[in-house]
Amino acid sequence: MRELVYYVAISLDGYIAGPNGEFDFYPLGDDMAAYMNTEYPETVPTSVRDRIGFDAPNKRFDTVIMGRGTYEPGLADGYTSPYAHLRQYVVSNTIKSIDDPAVELVPEDPLGLVRRLKQENGLDIYLCGGGNLAAQLLPEIDEMVIKLYPVVAGEGISAFYGQFSPTVFTLTGSRTFSNGALMLTYTR
Repeated sequence: MRELVYYVAISLDGYIAGPNGEFDFYPLGDDMAAYMNTEYPETVPTSVRDRIGFDAPNKRFDTVIMGRGTYEPGLADGYTSPYAHLRQYVVSNTIKSIDDPAVELVPEDPLGLVRRLKQENGLDIYLCGGGNLAAQLLPEIDEMVIKLYPVVAGEGISAFYGQFSPTVFTLTGSRTFSNGALMLTYTR
């Protein structure tokens, strides 16, 4: 069965982005970038792939699910299909339509969507963000790959923004990088 994997960058104080959706404050080291590009190449968005000439086959994921706040920055840069190399779903009840046939708008029931996708054949499902969507999908998250950066944001978008719902995960892997960041893998 396919798994839902929350692959996300987090500050020391638990934020995945700044209060206005900023995510450019994470210090990325060369060794970390090389590792992520090798192990998780499909998480590199189309806009970055185009800019740096990155072309790598999907290794872990063939589907991405994201919320409105994750979808809109690519749209602002002119990319209606932010992960053109993946099946793309945008969960939002505020976006009325998406003018790209490669991106499916999901206005309700993200849990139902994930449960259906898990029954299909294929690679795992990449939960790209954001915090509200991650909280809604918490019952279906099988694994978390957390890139914990040595920075305090102070304010922003929480990794999980929703109801109080303690859920235990087990640490199954860790890796340290030259920039002081950790990559921590947790499974349910």
